[in-house]
Amino acid sequence: MNRRDFLKTTGISLAALAAMCMGCGSSSATSGQTSATTVNEGSKQVMDTNNGKKILIAYYSYSGNTKALAEEIHRQAGGDLIPIVPETPYSETYDVTVARAKQEQQSNARPAIKTAIPNMEQYDMVFLGYPNWWGSYPMLIATFAEKFNLEGKKIAPFFTHGGGGEQRCASDLRRLLPKSDIQESLCLSGNSARSAQGEVSTWLKKLGM
Repeated sequence: MNRRDFLKTTGISLAALAAMCMGCGSSSATSGQTSATTVNEGSKQVMDTNNGKKILIAYYSYSGNTKALAEEIHRQAGGDLIPIVPETPYSETYDVTVARAKQEQQSNARPAIKTAIPNMEQYDMVFLGYPNWWGSYPMLIATFAEKFNLEGKKIAPFFTHGGGGEQRCASDLRRLLPKSDIQESLCLSGNSARSAQGEVSTWLKKLGM
């Protein structure tokens, strides 16, 4: 896969990339990397309205698209909303992030994350979101999955992409979490992530929520 293919999977157009690298607009590359890191410190919480289920929505967002989708899921499903924050932020320089993401995937790396969740045991359902990077999940998702015990939990994955579709985003997650109950996933293009009320509503209904 070349760099153009990676661009398709991240959901970042060249125009958006230019704005991102200048630090402009709501789609800044840092938008998903500098938020609160614990459930009790700065995460968004609403009343539980899903038959007593305790819900966590955890996500990593580079350009802001996955963040927007996570926030819409949170608006409709409730629960605790928390970003997965890398210890070392990904560069706003596109080529640098492309190279780092590729190297991490090829070496099966586990990039350190700041995110802390004091009591993962309390959650019945975990919505787990990320962009399609090089056809799969960013490797800090593997760090998150191994740092917190997700065994036996229902995991509802959601992805954003820039033309590459789902590719291995779901299948690789199943291999990563063989003892979790992986639910039907939601996969949307980055362009539609910020206006996905209908798609999210339909998906949540399929999940029985």
